[in-house]
This record gives sequence, C-alpha cells and structure tokens, in this order.
Amino acid sequence: MAACGAQASASEQAWLESAQTFIQATLFPADQEPNKQLTLSVIDCVKKTWLSQRENRDFPLPLSYSFVSVQNLKTQQSLPCCSHLSWSTNAYQTWSQGAGSGGRVLPRQQLLLLGTLIDLSGDWEQECRSGGLYVRDNTGLLDCELIDLDLSWLGHLFLFPSWSYLPPAKKNSVGEGHLELWGAPVPVFPLTISPGPLSPIPVLYPAKASRLLRHRKKHKVKEPNLAGKLVRLSALVVTKSKRYFIMTLGELSEADSQAGSQVSIIVQIPAQMGWHRVLRPDRAYVLTKLRVTKTRGYGHYIWTTIPSSDLIPLRPDSVRELELDVPFLGADLRLRPQPTSSRDSRAQDGHVRNSKVLHYSGTVTRVLNESASLYILDGQLILCLAYQQLHGLRRVIRPGVRLELRDVHLLQAVGEETRPVLALCLHGTILLQSFSCLKPETLPSFEVYGASLYEQLVWEYQLGLPLYLWAMKALKELASKLCPYVLRYQQFLKHSSPGNPSLALQLLAPSWDALIPPGGPIRHAHSEILEEPHNCPHQKYAQLQTPYSFPTLFALEKEGQCRAWATFDPKALLPLSEAAHLTSCQLNRHLAWSWLCLPSSVFQPAQVLLGVLVASSKKGCLQLRDLKASLPCMPLTETSQPLTDPKLIGCLVWVEKFQLVVEREVRSSFPSWKELDTPDFIQKKHASSQPPKPALSFCVSGTWLCGTQRKERSGWGPPQSLGVENKDQKVSLIFLGSSVRWFPFLYPNQVYRLVAPGPPQTATLFETEGPSGTSQRPLELAGIQSCLTVQDEWTLELGSSQDIPNVQISRALPESSLTHLLSDNFSNSLVSFSAEILSRILCEPPLALRRIKPENVGAVKAGVKLTVALEMDGCAYPPHLDIFIEEPHLPPQIGLLPGARVHFSQLEKKISRSNSVYCCFRPSTSVQVLSFPPETKVRAPLPHIYLSELLQGGQGQVPFQATTSCHIVLVLSLQILWVCAHCTSISPQGRCSRQDHNCPAQTAISQANVRLLVEDGTAEATVTCRNHHVAAALGLSPSEWTSVLECARGPGRVALQFKGPGAQTESEPLALFLRTLCDSPSVLRPVQLSFALEKRPSDITPQEPARLQQFQCGELPLLTRVKPRLRLVCLSLQEPELPSPLEISAASS
Repeated sequence: MAACGAQASASEQAWLESAQTFIQATLFPADQEPNKQLTLSVIDCVKKTWLSQRENRDFPLPLSYSFVSVQNLKTQQSLPCCSHLSWSTNAYQTWSQGAGSGGRVLPRQQLLLLGTLIDLSGDWEQECRSGGLYVRDNTGLLDCELIDLDLSWLGHLFLFPSWSYLPPAKKNSVGEGHLELWGAPVPVFPLTISPGPLSPIPVLYPAKASRLLRHRKKHKVKEPNLAGKLVRLSALVVTKSKRYFIMTLGELSEADSQAGSQVSIIVQIPAQMGWHRVLRPDRAYVLTKLRVTKTRGYGHYIWTTIPSSDLIPLRPDSVRELELDVPFLGADLRLRPQPTSSRDSRAQDGHVRNSKVLHYSGTVTRVLNESASLYILDGQLILCLAYQQLHGLRRVIRPGVRLELRDVHLLQAVGEETRPVLALCLHGTILLQSFSCLKPETLPSFEVYGASLYEQLVWEYQLGLPLYLWAMKALKELASKLCPYVLRYQQFLKHSSPGNPSLALQLLAPSWDALIPPGGPIRHAHSEILEEPHNCPHQKYAQLQTPYSFPTLFALEKEGQCRAWATFDPKALLPLSEAAHLTSCQLNRHLAWSWLCLPSSVFQPAQVLLGVLVASSKKGCLQLRDLKASLPCMPLTETSQPLTDPKLIGCLVWVEKFQLVVEREVRSSFPSWKELDTPDFIQKKHASSQPPKPALSFCVSGTWLCGTQRKERSGWGPPQSLGVENKDQKVSLIFLGSSVRWFPFLYPNQVYRLVAPGPPQTATLFETEGPSGTSQRPLELAGIQSCLTVQDEWTLELGSSQDIPNVQISRALPESSLTHLLSDNFSNSLVSFSAEILSRILCEPPLALRRIKPENVGAVKAGVKLTVALEMDGCAYPPHLDIFIEEPHLPPQIGLLPGARVHFSQLEKKISRSNSVYCCFRPSTSVQVLSFPPETKVRAPLPHIYLSELLQGGQGQVPFQATTSCHIVLVLSLQILWVCAHCTSISPQGRCSRQDHNCPAQTAISQANVRLLVEDGTAEATVTCRNHHVAAALGLSPSEWTSVLECARGPGRVALQFKGPGAQTESEPLALFLRTLCDSPSVLRPVQLSFALEKRPSDITPQEPARLQQFQCGELPLLTRVKPRLRLVCLSLQEPELPSPLEISAASS
C-alpha cells in the first residue's frame, strides 16, 4: 500500500510540475513575473471541475489529462476531437449515441484547455471588432462558438470543461480551425458581479418610444433608455464599410405586445457587435443612452446606440417608466400596421405565390452544399442560409447540429425541388441550440470551394431563390463535367471580378437575361429588415421553369439508349401489311438495324452539351469529351457547312442545338410476323452511338499552291521556293499515327497549311525515294510527283486564298453528270455526287458469295445498302441509286442516316448483271455530310400525271413515282402462294414441301401478285400489285381477302392466266370464283393509282423499240408503230373521289 501511495504521489507530483510549467508558459502575461496564486487558482479550478463527478472522487487529480495550448491545438491536432472533463463515462456514451451506428462520433481526447475569452481579434483597435469570439493564451488565439454568451465573461480567464476542436476542412488551407464550447466555461477567478444601479433606471417602453420617435421635433429627450422584450433580431449585416444589426423590442405583457407596440434599434458600434451573440428572443433587455438617426437609403428615422450605450438584462425592480407629461403622446394612439400579407399563401397573379413566415426548430441531417449554404433539416426540409452572411456559423453547421430559425420563410415547390424550402432573409435570424457530436463529413471538392461565388450570385446578381437553386444545381453539373482535369475546382468556382471573369458565371449568364426581368427591385438591407408589410426576395416567388440542364455525356448516352429500347417495337418498324408477307430471313434482316434520332427539342428541360472538342487519332473522328465519357460528333455550321477549321480542337464548346443518334443492332430469329410480340426470339441487342473502328492511316491527294512560309507577328510571310519544278505539282500526303486526328477536317477544294515546328526543313521535305528506299515510280504513273509523310508534331491550319497570291480556288464540290452516272459507257469508274439518303438496310454485299470459299461463309458480314435520291442541277425528278458498303469499310461512318444530305466523292460505279447501275465504297471514297436528317419529315405528295407523260422526256425529267387516274381494262394474271417462311418452298396445308424434311420452320406465309392492264385515255400500262395491294385491286375487304387466302392454303398455290399463252378454263371452285371476279365490273373499274416505274432510273437496259401493229378500222387495216407498254408497280390503289352534287350541277349548267 505504501508503495502504491508513493507511486501515486510521484505521479501527482509530476502532473503538478507539468501543470505549473504549462501555466507559467501559456497563461502568465509576458511582461509580468510568475504568480503562484494564478497557478494555484488554475489547479484548484481543474480539481473542482474534475471532482464534480462522483466517479472521480477517488482520484484527486485528472492524471490522465494533459494541458494543451492554443498553438498546440492548431499545429498538432490535425483531426477533429472533443474533451469533456466534467462528463462521466455514462454521460459521454449517452452523448455519443446520437451519432447512431455509423461510428462518426467525435473521438474523446483527455486534454485541458484554458484561455481568456475575448471578442477582439489580436491587438486590433475597438473599431475593428466584428462580433467574433476567441479563446486566447500566450501562444495565440483561436476562433470559438458558444451557444449562450454572457457579456460579463469577456476578458476573463476560463477553464473550458467541455469543448470540441475542428481543424480546417480544406486541404492545404491557410485557414484555422475553431472551437465549439459546450456549456458554460468555469472561471479561474470568481467573476465580479457589478452592483445594480443605486436608483431605478428611467426607461421608455416601446409604445412611448415609437411615438416619441415620430414626434421627435415637438419633444426631445436626451439619450433615453429603452426597455422591452426582444421580439425580433435581424441578421448581422456586413457591408464594405461597417457591420450592424437591428433588434426590435416589444411590450413586456402579452396583451400589449400583440397590440403591435414595437420599436426598432440599430446597433452599429463595432464594440457592440458581440451583443448579437448575447441577445435571445423573448428575453427582456434595457438599452441605455440611445439617439435618433436616419438610415441611409431607407429614409426613416430609427433609434441607435452610441459607444457609451449598454445592454442590460431587464429586472423589474431596477427600472422605472419615464413619465413624459406631453399632451400629444396621450392623444396619438395609432398602431403600426401588421405584416399580414407575408403569411398569406394564396396564389396571386397566376403562378406567383406568397411565402409563409414562421418560427422553426430542427436538426440538420445532411449537408447539401456547404459553400452554397444549403442543408437538410429533419430529413424533410431544405434550409437555405445563402441570403444571410453566416461566415462564422457556416463552419459549425453539420449533421447533428440543432438550430432555431426565427422569422423564416417557407416556400413550396420551388423549381425542380419538390421538398419545401426554409429560407432566411435579413429580417430573420438563426440561433444555435446545440452542437453536433459528429465529425465533419469529408466534403467533395465542389462543395469546398465557391463560397464567394455563391455570395456574388445573391448579393451582386440578385438571384431569387428558385433561380439560385437552379444555378447551384447547374454549377454542380458543370463542375462534374470539367473539374478537375479541364479546370481545378478553385479556378472554376472563383469569384468573378472585372478583368478576371469567372467561367462558371459566363456559362450561366445567358439564361439570366431571360429569367431576370430588367429593372427589377434591388435588395436593400434596411428596407428588408424594417419595412412593413415585409418585403424581401423570398416574399413572393413563382414556379421556375428550368432553363436548361448540363447532363454529362455518359448520362446523355445512357438516356439515349434507354429511349432507343423503350421505343423499339418490331411492329412499328415493319407495318403488318408488309411484315405478313416477308420470309424469316427478310424479316430478321429488316429488324437487324434501326436508329432513333433524338433532337434537342425533345429533352425537357432543355439540355446543353458542354465539353472539349477532341480530334482522336485512335477513333478517327471528332469527339465531344467531358470527364465522364466522350461521344463522336459531327458539327455543322448554321449554313450546313462542315467544320473545316482545326483551331477548335481542344476548345470548350457549348452546344444548344443537336441531334442524339442511337443506332440499334438486333440479332433475332423470328420465324414469321406472328411472333413479333415475343421478345424471346431476340438473341442480342446493342444500342450504340460510338464511331466505327478507326483507320490506322489515310492518304490525301492534292496540289501544292506555293512554297514554304514563315510565321510572322502579323501573319504569314511571303512564300519561299520549295525547290521543286512548279508550284502546281501533284502531291500525296500520308497521315500515320497521331496525325490521323486531322482526318475529320479534310474536305475537297479546301486550302490547308501544314505547320512544322522548328527551323525550316525544305530540303528534306521531299525525297526521290520512300522511307524504306522504295521507288516513287507508282506515284509518277499516277501523276503525283511528290510524296510527303505528315509528322506527328505537325499541325494543320485552315488556309485562305488571300494568303497565297495569284491563286484562285473553286469551292464547288465535284459532281459527276447524270449522263456519266446512268450510262453503260463508264463502268468501273469513279463518280461523285450529292444525294439525300432515303433508306438504309443490311444486305449481303454484291458478289460476296462468289468471293469466299464455302467453309468461310459464316465469316461473311452483312453489308449496308443505301438508297439515295440524286441531287442534280436541272433534274426535276431525282433518280434513285443504290450504294453498297462492304468490308473493309464497315461499319459506316457516322452521319449516313435516312434523311441526311450527303456528298459522296470517289465512289466506284458498277453495273450489275441485270444492267442496273450501283456504286460501292472504295479506299479513295470520302463522305461529307451536308445536313442532318430533319427533325420533322414532311413527305411531299406524289405528282399527278397522265400516263403518256412517262413516254416523254429524258433522264430526270420523268417522275419515278407518281399518281394517275385510270381504268382497269383487264386482269392479265393472278397468283396466290403459301410458302415456307424459312426456305420459301411451296407449303400445302401450311406445311413445308421440302423432300429432305430438314426445314426447321413450322410457319407458312402468303404471297400474292396480280398483273393488270390499265389506261387513262392517253396511254396504257401493265401494273403489278403484290400482297395486300392485290385485295385492293380485286375490290375485296380485309375479311374477304383473308377468306380467299385461307381457301388457297390447302393447295398452296393458285395461279390464273387470263390472256395469252397459258390461259385456260378453271374447274376448281376457288379458281372459278377468282376468274369470275376478275371479269366483273367490281374489278374492271376506274381507280386512283399510285405507282413506281418497274424499270428504275438506274436500270440502263436499252429501251424496247417501237413495234409495228395492225389495227382494223372498219374494213381498212391500219399499220402503225406502237411503243411498248409501260410497266408499273403499284404503291397504293384507291377508289376515285366522286364529284359532289354541286360540282355535277355546275358542270351540267
């Protein structure tokens, strides 16, 4: 026992010596000798606080605790912590349970903190006081927050038994941490209680004080004292020149207070800014020695304090009411108006609403954006403190903090935010009820920076709350796209100043011109606090229609893919009338590729794309890139010209009008149209907006326009000789590696300049041999004298003919003539033309099956067939042409979509075995998109013509598709088939008739065609109608046609020939019915026929010559030349529109 006592005594002695050393170093004034009394008082204060807990009474000293100075806290304590000397273990555990199970409670440290509580930072003058509170010792001072301050504590030495310390939250921040002082500090020396006044203080209560203020010229009272209950406390207002706040006193009794007798006092003396921490609503105070002042800008008189004024808690026995024996005071009983409109929530002026003003107490549960002063209260309400200047309090507010809000505005449905919003203006105030036991959350960089920028939005740009919330959301979206790789967060969210604008504000400013009405009210602090009825930015608000959002490219791509599959409907892609007659192979081939175009107008709210324009050598196309993703893009100017200027590479671009194109690729095995509703037949589907595989290199053929030029200050210098024979020589430029990035900017008939860094290297630009010593003979045979490999470090610039003297550049795109295109004299030649893409489908590439071995059939990829309408000068009716794209040019480059106008250069023209002209992509082919598909496609009606017009005019002068009014003269033939949907064999009774029984299909489809002879009085033509058009030609309703098809299912084939070889008499009931029907007036009738020429304009088969035909006119035979009949394909067949009775009567008269 003695040993234990000796050991305890030694420990206590060591602790006392350490305490004495610390007290002398940190608490003694530097200019005074050590004072033993101070040391003993400090130790006694610590012991009494320690022993206040029963569980500590067996240990006279807190040996586990060590003293800490302000300097040590600031330099050595890098993590948040707390210390509770006066708390028991159970009390701490109960306190820490408020953190829940997340484990984010402040860790407890055994530290003893002492210091002097002051409201003056450093050795500044009294005029520099700002209302802050500090703990000071010899090593420095530290900001602190205290829930309930007593002015008598200032300037005294205290032990702080319960406190939390939070270091700076920002990384590499030059700021300092702060203290949160829990409960009342313990004074080291007893506080001197100032005796009350010897006689009661004469005071004016609010009713008399307000009337005296209005009649100040008739009766003057020198520096009166005002007493009353604090009913309102404004925010602490900070301007460039001063700080101030306004407090409003009411009568002591509830009855008098409700009658509206109130008086306001402005406090603007720097030494009195600390009063703002002391004042609490519903408590009574006395303010001494007040004067009357006129507020600048407000234009009204108000009571104000002077440097000798005091703030004293009101005790009824220490005051007496000042009697003023003045007649006008008794007669003037007018009451000030009450602010009723601010509490009316009824809608006004359409969508304009009034907010409600109320008091609210709640707990912060989440930090939405600390820099923007946005929080969540009680998990349900949004709290906006941006319209007050809470520089010190902002660092305290975190989850777990409990706040009391006085005179706060409640707003419902503000913009996109559906949760109610509580917003404070300068009229209200926020009171701290308790600190949080939780550690501060690690904030994302976006929320760490930008506080000054958000203040600028509120105070300089005067944004209302709905627009402010949208601006915060928009800035967050923009930062997620650009930071930290394009810009650092502190650069993007910096305060904007003249000559140093903020990029964030530059991006948001275009929307403000339309949303902020010009000449709107300017916020004035005095009016906002004092004016009745109350008027502030939150008083009236309207539902904000979100101007636009800034989605990430990743989110945009995902939304596009979701919409693409949400709208994917095989029945919509293939109308039933068409799909019902397609074989399984044809059906799945039509569904294999489709696309969805989402113009910018379909997104709500409107979306603005923001990103860096990148030319990628790996992708071979232009890309719009942000931090989340990159999307291939094809920019066009407003005049539908391609982007040819490479100077935009690396620039941040803003895109308001765009089209998001999503290509859908589907691998399916639908047996027939009947199973289109069954998604199980889709094996794979993929939606993509990505570019095709990149080209590793490409070659450009061009002409040198001049020699080399040097870069000068004002531009480019005069051309210098290139050392070659002539400046107009042909040259081949080879782009390899990273130089492939210039591919999207190269277009025919454009002038470009290659810029090589470093000294001129004219002598080595051209070589007589290639890089590997190979001969340049192939280039010479091609008419090219020079070959140049573009180096990776070279750059490309868009040149101008003005920079090059005596050079004329034609801007016209190369075009082949229509004769050149649609003739058999130029087979296997290269052609160029502009056209509109009409359709795009997958197909087997021409001749593909003849180029491969049987064992490699599965490796053959389906090609792409584009059907285009040629755009030719002087061509009234654009001919249609097919363009095939096959390996190695698959997949096609972006932009080749139905509806787009495209210029094709250097396509290879070919002629099929059936004498049809078509074109194919070759390595020399280049494509230039002239315009995107229109957002709304308006199909022009087909021209109405006479049949004889088709026999006149040359290529391009005769419509390929048209409408005519004609009469069915004769049915030439009719055929109805039921075939296997897989192998197209005849299927009697709906079963495939293949002999090997290996056909996997169990479905048969119907196919039908009828050939008609029609005439319109000017010419006659044969018309072929297929499938559902056959029913219209025969005048059958859908149900009647279905019955006919079911009757034909049994034999599987019904064929009728009505004239010429093969005509016969039918005995089968169905055939007999059809023959009778075809000879009846219900078929041989006038019709409205829409048709297409059976011989397409691309078919270059020679026309049949006119033949001699004999006609009998009475007894005289006539011999004349007759042109061959026109051959047409039915597009639609309708009954003619009968004239109205009025038209008939008008024609007869």
